[in-house]
Amino acid sequence: MLKSHELLGFMSPKLANDILSFIFESDKPAYKAALAAVADAKRVRPVFLERQPRDARHASMLSALTKPNLDPAAAAFIRAWLVQKHAAMLIDFLDALGIPHEKGVVEDLPGKMDDEKLKSAIEILLGKYPHEVVAVYLNAFNDMNAANWPNLKALLESDARLQLGNAA
Repeated sequence: MLKSHELLGFMSPKLANDILSFIFESDKPAYKAALAAVADAKRVRPVFLERQPRDARHASMLSALTKPNLDPAAAAFIRAWLVQKHAAMLIDFLDALGIPHEKGVVEDLPGKMDDEKLKSAIEILLGKYPHEVVAVYLNAFNDMNAANWPNLKALLESDARLQLGNAA
């Protein structure tokens, strides 16, 4: 199962930059938290990164966020992007699974999920959303939640449409 820092490393550079740009534009606290984490890891002050041109700063941030020591910052970053930009996808998935939620956010997940129900929910997502975005969501969902479903892990590993970098 891919950790958040690995997700950022394996996804297409275009999607990684889209995530960073979205957070920069729409969630300043999340952006500043990631910037501070990257600055701390690089042993510089955040202002050093802030003064860099945005393209250079974002390239530096993405490079750092793919490192294991910044997995918590990468997870927060991905979570913010998913909840804010892709809430409809989260809602579609949870509704298809019959899991109660609040705008795509779940308190308690079942310990396991029926294979057919899970496959059907994934097909719904793949029919409506870009495959790479679905792959990021499902990997993050399985990694960031206490209920790691073995059948979801198996599908993520075996279904070519859910492989990162495949912009289908």
